[in-house]
Amino acid sequence: MTVKYKIGIIGCGKVAHLHAQAINNLEHAELTAVWSRSISSVEKFVKQYNVKAYTDITRMVIDSSIDLVIVCTPHPFHKEPTIEAAKAGAHILVEKPLASSLEDCDEMITACKESEVKLGVISQRRWYAPVSRVKKAIDDGKIGKPAFGTINMLGWRGQGYYDSDEWRGTWEMEGGGVLVNQAPHQLDIFQWYMGDIDEVYGVQRNLNHPYIEVEDTALAIVKFKSGAIGNIIVSNSQKPGIYGKVQVHGENGASVGVQTDGGAMFIAGMSSVLEPPVNDLWSVPGEEKLLDKWIEEDSSLFNEIDATVYYMERQIEDYINAMNEDRDPLVTGEEGRKTVELFTAIYRSSRDNMPIKFPLKPEHGSDDFDGRINSNS
Repeated sequence: MTVKYKIGIIGCGKVAHLHAQAINNLEHAELTAVWSRSISSVEKFVKQYNVKAYTDITRMVIDSSIDLVIVCTPHPFHKEPTIEAAKAGAHILVEKPLASSLEDCDEMITACKESEVKLGVISQRRWYAPVSRVKKAIDDGKIGKPAFGTINMLGWRGQGYYDSDEWRGTWEMEGGGVLVNQAPHQLDIFQWYMGDIDEVYGVQRNLNHPYIEVEDTALAIVKFKSGAIGNIIVSNSQKPGIYGKVQVHGENGASVGVQTDGGAMFIAGMSSVLEPPVNDLWSVPGEEKLLDKWIEEDSSLFNEIDATVYYMERQIEDYINAMNEDRDPLVTGEEGRKTVELFTAIYRSSRDNMPIKFPLKPEHGSDDFDGRINSNS
């Protein structure tokens, strides 16, 4: 591949800087332009990365011949720039989650299909070696069929975190709390491992953050179409920030798992990844003794790289290869919708106090945002 793809970034907040650094490290990518509603807010970004600034997305795509746009606006504001950039002819990669509502997801997916451009969603933890190792073990049948899967993600977000950006902690600007902002990586990996969901019963609450509107904790029981079951526990209410784990237990009694996050939870633009992602559980017959070897190898790699940028590079690289080879990226818009569908089901279940059957469609004519607003009781 000799072509160099021109990339534009929409939004210039903290996570946009991680994308800019990743793009600049890739041989076949060129950071060309950035969009912001206000030129004054983007001046530092332009100087730092030597790119052109725009306040018009269509003009940015056309005038700068942009091949790929990466959307880094707050979650409820992913739809409009995605649709405008797609109509202008650019492929789209969206920061997680794809959107904060199913209605937005569906409109984005439809717009990209109609414009015949690709749509992908950031979930760079899929490129962690211990994460892909679990997926391969499942696909290779080493644990039999997945029978029981769990997410345990216990972390902490203090008032300083929510005060760091005006959009954090509000339904209108963030779209949700731990389910929408912190948990999507684990939710994505969970459904990637376990398969299609049949039914979810969930509860969400704000336990100890009276200065924000959104939930800081959520629990769910999940039934899968395969007959497997699952359990989700995610929280921003546990000091000082502990871990994020996804584990899968198979029908043959063997189990595999990954700790994707350890130490204080990662905050884009505010902290680094503190502990290496590692396989924390591995009881595949004949492979039990490999765990220490893998932990050593994965920890060694972690100490050699900037993990906050390195895995972003791997996902953008996959997307560029998908464009070059005219194939789907690993994490498509449809894959991203599955995560939104899962957290939407938890919100609706908490509101209605009943299990929610899949598939989910957007709710129309309701003003409670799928049960999120005024439901923390």
